[in-house]
Amino acid sequence: MTLGGSFPAILHVDLDAFFAAVEQRDRPELRGKPVIVGGGGPTDRGVVSAASYEARAFGVHSAMPLRTAAALCPGGIFVPVDGAKYQVVSREVMAILRRFTPLVEPISIDEAFLDVTGSQALFGDGESIGRQIRVAIRDEVHLTASVGVATTKLVAKVASDLRKPDALVVVPPGQEAAFLAPLPITRLWGVGARTAEALREFGVTTIGDLAGLEQAVLERRFGKVGAALGARARGVDPEPVSDRAPAKSIGHEHTFDLDTSDRDVIERTLLAMAEGVAGRLRAAGVKAGTVTVKIRDSTFRTITRQRTLPEPTDLTEPIWRAALELARPEVRAIRVRLLGVTASNLGERVQLQLFSSEGEASVVGGDGGRGRRLVEAEDAIRRRFGERAVTRGRLLGTGLPAPFEHDPMTAPEHRGPRPPGSR
Repeated sequence: MTLGGSFPAILHVDLDAFFAAVEQRDRPELRGKPVIVGGGGPTDRGVVSAASYEARAFGVHSAMPLRTAAALCPGGIFVPVDGAKYQVVSREVMAILRRFTPLVEPISIDEAFLDVTGSQALFGDGESIGRQIRVAIRDEVHLTASVGVATTKLVAKVASDLRKPDALVVVPPGQEAAFLAPLPITRLWGVGARTAEALREFGVTTIGDLAGLEQAVLERRFGKVGAALGARARGVDPEPVSDRAPAKSIGHEHTFDLDTSDRDVIERTLLAMAEGVAGRLRAAGVKAGTVTVKIRDSTFRTITRQRTLPEPTDLTEPIWRAALELARPEVRAIRVRLLGVTASNLGERVQLQLFSSEGEASVVGGDGGRGRRLVEAEDAIRRRFGERAVTRGRLLGTGLPAPFEHDPMTAPEHRGPRPPGSR
C-alpha cells in the first residue's frame, strides 16, 4: 500500500553518513574503510563530526571525543572537516529535491522534509517520488539517501532512520500508530534520557506503551508536554512542511588543543568565530539582535553570558566587540578549554535602497555603504575559493579552524533530537 489519494504525502530525505560519504566518494582509497571526520586527528581534543558505517561498526558516532573514537577504532582514518565542499554538495541535493515540490524544508545540511501531496499528479505517489529522489541523488551526486514516506513529518522522520543506510520506508495512511508502537521510546521526538527515565516509572519502554497511557496521567506528570507526547506516540503531528524554517541561532565553538590563559589567543579565537558567525548570518539573509559567549575552563565548568546588541547586525565587528566584553571578565585567572560565540534573536535583513544620498547603493538602517560592499565581495571570494581564501591579518598562522568546522546551528524545537549515530 502506498500514499496517494486525499492523504498528505510527506517525505523525510536523509543523506547517509554525509560528511564521511562525501570523503569516500571523492577519495576512492577510503571506500570500504572506517572513516572518521572531525578535528585534526586521533590526538585532537575535538569531537567526531561524522563516521562512516565501517567506523560505526566499532561504536564510533558523531559528537564522540576524537580520542575515544581512536581507542574504539584503532584502524580509523581521520579526515578533517571540509565545510565548503559539504555545503556545495548539500546545495546540489536540495536542488534535486526542489524539482519535485517547492515545499522543501531543510532541517540541516544533510536532511530535509518535503510535502509532495500536490506533486503526485506529475510524479506519482509518495513512494514513487521517494524512489525517484534516491535514484537522482545516487546518479547525479553519487551518494545514498534514506527516505521515509508517511502522512506526517514525525512519522516520516522515524521511518527514514529505521533501516539506514540506503533505504526507503513507507508508512501507509492509518498505520502510523501501529508502525511506531514497537519502537523504543527514545525514537520519539522530545524524549531524551531524562524523559525516558521518567516514563519508565510508568512501565513505558516503547512508543506503544506511551500511546496506551491515559492523557490525564501524562498531563499530571509532564504538564502540557505530556499531551504532546501522547499525541506523538499515536503518530499525530500537525506541524506542516514549511519552505521557510529559519534557524533560531547560528554559532561556532572551538576546543583548544591545550587549555590556555593567553589573552591574545582568546581574543583572536573570538574574532575568528565572530567572523564565521557573521558570514553565516549574511548567507542566511538575517541579522542578530543578541550575542552569547560560552566558556568552558580546565575543570569543565561552563559559563554562558549574553548581551542584546544596540541594533541587529550581520557584521563581524559588533559581534566581536560584544563577545570580547562578555568574555574578558570571565577568563581572568582561569585556563580556557573551549570558547563559543552564538548569534540569536534573528530577523530578516532590511531591504536594500537603490541609491543613498550620495548616489550609491546602501542598506536601510545602517551597516551600508562601502564597508558592506567590501564584506560582500569577501563573501563572494570565499564562496568561490573556500573559507580560507580571505582572512584577517590577525588570524594568519593561528591554526584556528575554518568557521564551518564546528558550526552548531540551533533548529526549531519541533525537529527533535537525532537517535545516536544516525547521521
